[in-house]
Amino acid sequence: MKQQPRNKRPSHAVYVVEGEGESAYWTKVGAAWEHDDGDGFNIALTAVPLTGRLVVRKPKAEREGGR
Repeated sequence: MKQQPRNKRPSHAVYVVEGEGESAYWTKVGAAWEHDDGDGFNIALTAVPLTGRLVVRKPKAEREGGR
């Protein structure tokens, strides 16, 4: 598998989410790089969650139209 270039910033953050709705607790556990063809991601985790679900999201600044 091809490694991500060190100078390329991740396109998404990876979180483990425990709970539902307003009471959900989000913990960032990694980063994701979108494939050049847009059909997938390479994911690097800094922790491996035992519970909860993994969620991949664009960084908040990008979602709000910022940098």
